[in-house]
Amino acid sequence: MTHAFAPGSVVFVGAGPGEADLITLRGAERLRAADVVRFDALADPALRALAPNARWIDVGKRGFVGVAHAARGGRENTAQETIDALLVKHAAEGKRVVRLKGGDPSIFGRLEEELAALAAAGIECEVVPGVTAALAAAASTRRPLTRRGGGRSVALTTAVSHDGKLGAGRHADTEVFYMAGKQLAALARKLVDAGWPTSTPALVVSRAGWRDELASEHTVATLADATLLHSGRPTVVTVGVGAGPIASGGRPARFVAESVAAEEARAAP
Repeated sequence: MTHAFAPGSVVFVGAGPGEADLITLRGAERLRAADVVRFDALADPALRALAPNARWIDVGKRGFVGVAHAARGGRENTAQETIDALLVKHAAEGKRVVRLKGGDPSIFGRLEEELAALAAAGIECEVVPGVTAALAAAASTRRPLTRRGGGRSVALTTAVSHDGKLGAGRHADTEVFYMAGKQLAALARKLVDAGWPTSTPALVVSRAGWRDELASEHTVATLADATLLHSGRPTVVTVGVGAGPIASGGRPARFVAESVAAEEARAAP
């Protein structure tokens, strides 16, 4: 059931994993009605066209290095407590507030903290789902995350915990690791320690959902080869059944057959 976007309320909108047209129809509708939009670093700037008269405020985060904020200079991350307080403030002023999050708000988006802040202030809210990066990567590479007869379960995992530690387990037939691009070699070692055979298929996709998306296929043993190719780009790593190609399907054009590291090693004297 669709509810009206009332003044003094907050709607969390999943922007989708990349280009603006991957947002849902309801998400676009809520944006058009917004007075204030607090947006993440990974939301497509083209979405501004849906709410040209709204006040757009950058509250982006990017891992542990921050994002550029021109008004303040340098690179920093907006503190979560600040985001929570500003959501409450704008809604209390009677604004229709959209909290625009890349991908899906419920997947590694700190949604629980912001919902708790609004609930404590007695502010009404709605969550509009979006397409998360794992699904975009599976779609563009034609690698279904579940497979009949062999892939019955999928786990979505953040590779780096809140305290900066890298971790990996074996929780499903297919596991997708978010925020792993800078530590692929270490992730490979953790995967082996967790019981994944070194021959297990591994798929690395960076900038999923964007026109400059890149994908490369590996095994757990060769996962580190993808490091240079995907360096500096938001990356998801799929391991297990869902990383392997389908029986008779070709590879989309966005696939890179071998990583830059492997090509350099082959060309070395």
